Amino acid sequence: MEVTGHAQQAAWRGRTVPAVERVRPGLWSVPVPMGGPLRWVNAHVLELDGGGLALVDTGWDADDSWAALCAGLAGLGGDVADVRGVLVTHMHLDHVGLAARVREASGAWIAMHPADAAALTAMTGRSPETSTEHEVAFLVGLGAPEADARDDAGTPEQRAQWRRLARPDRLLEDGDRADLPGWSLRAVHTPGHTPGHLCFAEEDTGLFFAGDHVLPRISPNISTHPGGDADPLRDYLASLEEVAALPATEVLPGHEWRFRGLAARTRELREHHERRLAELLAAVRAHPGSTPWDLAAHLTWSRPWSQYARRMRIFAVTETDAHLRLLASRGLVVGDGGAVPAWTAAPVR
Repeated sequence: MEVTGHAQQAAWRGRTVPAVERVRPGLWSVPVPMGGPLRWVNAHVLELDGGGLALVDTGWDADDSWAALCAGLAGLGGDVADVRGVLVTHMHLDHVGLAARVREASGAWIAMHPADAAALTAMTGRSPETSTEHEVAFLVGLGAPEADARDDAGTPEQRAQWRRLARPDRLLEDGDRADLPGWSLRAVHTPGHTPGHLCFAEEDTGLFFAGDHVLPRISPNISTHPGGDADPLRDYLASLEEVAALPATEVLPGHEWRFRGLAARTRELREHHERRLAELLAAVRAHPGSTPWDLAAHLTWSRPWSQYARRMRIFAVTETDAHLRLLASRGLVVGDGGAVPAWTAAPVR
C-alpha cells in the first residue's frame, strides 16, 4: 500500500487537521473536524460541468464543523449555495450530519442507498425516548446489565439531534450512476459497516471514493444493530472481496489519508478479521457459556477494557456479536437459544 495523501498523514501524526487540498483538477478534499479519535471527515468536493459543486459526504452536524465546511468551500472559490448534489456513503452522523444544512442553504439533492435510507428514516422517525429504550433493550439482549446498558446508551436528550438528519431525495442502488455532469461515478454497494454503505467508483479516472469501507490505518467498526442485518461481518468480508478486483488508481477514504493499493489493503483487512475470529473462538473455548458482553472483555482492544464505556463499549460489544454470528454461520460456535445468547464452542468433529 502506497500513501498518496502525505499532507493528510502528516496532519494525523501531528494531531492536527489538514488544510483543504486540491487532489485533481476539479476535485478537492475538505477536512471537516469532528470529536473523537478520528478527528476529521474527508468531505470530497467535485466541480461539475456547467457550473456548481457536488459533495461526497458532509461531516458531523456541529457549528464548528459547518464553519469548517463553509470555509473550505470558500477557500476553493465556491460557496455552499453552489452545491447541486450530495452523495452520502452511509448514514452515520459524521457523514450525513451536515447534509440537511447543505440542502437548506443550496437546495441540493441528497442521495444514498435504500437500505441506509430506510434505517435513517426509522431512526429519525422514533422519539428520542423510544430510541433510547430500543438500544437499552438490544444491549441487555447481548448480556449487558441494565444499569450499564442505560449508562452506555445515554439520554434521550443526547439523541434529539438525530431527528435533524436529512432523509434522502434520491436512492442509488448498486451499479447506478450518480447525476454529476462531468463525472462518471458508479455506486458500489458495500454492506457491512452499515447495511447500505456505498462506495463510488469514478470510471474515467479510476478514483475510488471508499467512505468507511476501506480505511488505510484502522479497520472500520462492523457491528450488529437492532433490526439490522443478521450477519454483517459476512457481508463486509464479501464486500471487500468485490472491491478488491476494481482497477482503482487511488483510494479516497472518508477518514485518514488517500492511498494506492486497494487490493492489498482489502487483503490486510480480511486477514485482520480472521485473526480476530480466531482470538474470539479461543475466548469462547476458555469461557464457555458467555454472552457477547462477557466475551468482549476477554479480547484485545486498543486500550484496557476497564477504560471502555459509553459508545466505545457499545461498539466493542456489538462488534464482538458480529464476529460471533460469523463463527456460528461457520459452525464453530453454538448459542444456547436463550433470549440472551450464551455461546459455546461447537464440538470438534
